[in-house]
Amino acid sequence: MGSSALSLTLLLMSFIHSGLTQDLPRSTLTVTPDSPVFTGERVSLKCVINSDHSVWRYEWDKGSTKVSERHTVNRNTLTIERSETSDAGQYTCRGHIDGRSVSSQSSSAVSLSVKVLPTSTLTVTPDSPVFTGERVILKCVIESDSDWRWRNVLTYDWRSDWTYYQTEWRYVWYKGRKDNNVILKHSQHYTVNGDTLTIRGATESDQDQFWCRGERDERPNSSQSSSASLSVMDLPTSTLTVTPDSPVFTGETVNLTCVINSDHSDWRYEWYKGTNNSVMLQTSERYTVNTDTLTIRGVNESDQDQFWCRGQRDGRPNSSQESERINLSANASRSAQISVFNILSFLLAACPYLLATVVLLFKCCRARVISTEDQSQYVVTEE
Repeated sequence: MGSSALSLTLLLMSFIHSGLTQDLPRSTLTVTPDSPVFTGERVSLKCVINSDHSVWRYEWDKGSTKVSERHTVNRNTLTIERSETSDAGQYTCRGHIDGRSVSSQSSSAVSLSVKVLPTSTLTVTPDSPVFTGERVILKCVIESDSDWRWRNVLTYDWRSDWTYYQTEWRYVWYKGRKDNNVILKHSQHYTVNGDTLTIRGATESDQDQFWCRGERDERPNSSQSSSASLSVMDLPTSTLTVTPDSPVFTGETVNLTCVINSDHSDWRYEWYKGTNNSVMLQTSERYTVNTDTLTIRGVNESDQDQFWCRGQRDGRPNSSQESERINLSANASRSAQISVFNILSFLLAACPYLLATVVLLFKCCRARVISTEDQSQYVVTEE
């Protein structure tokens, strides 16, 4: 009887104790966006305490340490701006009521994984330095992001089916310093075609830093940027000389020599004659093309024109600049000029004698005419 009463008393006391005490409120921690997150993204961790109280003071822990001051806490939300790989770890939260030794249970640990953005690699073809006038192709390659994004599809038996997929990148092209650049668009000089930027006819103004970056609608919505420095050099210069000096004389042999300011020796020389519609000269009856020298045999008036040269080769640079145009002037030959001079000199020297001869002839003719007239008059008188 006594033992039964004792048991009943203990049972009643346990019921009373359980009615007066409650379990600590539970805390639930959620992360937005879903983990993994990517460097640079804004991450929000929200702590929800299952309680009717609304005056909780929230405490955040990362592993066994408090979160850093770089993070922003606003009531039940912890915000990480521009997340970094160092933000990865296990996060927990719980609540306290000031003035009372009351706290919630710590939430289950939530693992935050932070991945770096996909890398992009910028390549330049041909290799820098490039030469003025060359066609330059810049290609932006973003690493395959099949490991970066997945979709969780729940099957009918509630098993997770992780499916990798990716969306198309939109490529953005920049020129200039990282802190002061301009976005390149399709223009007369630049062709933007997805992952490729083409420079048509490079100039000195293209000597700069070029950047590319990928953007898209899915996460990660951007890639890291990549840069390449483009150096642009002038083509080798060409110098044209004429021997003998112009003007030359008809019938002379003239040599034109093309000198290219370059360390390369495998140049093929091209020779041109004319102004607007220049004609390339080949070895012929009167022209001899011998690598860097053009020989004109027996110059005549048809050779009086503009001449210029340039070099071509198989390697880079594959051409030189055009030489300055030289005007070739062809005058009459010296022998012809001397013959004419001699004739004129002889005529001038003989002129007095010729004049005297003409006068004597004139007088003789006149005297003869007068003598004939006198004889005619004498005959008439005798009759």
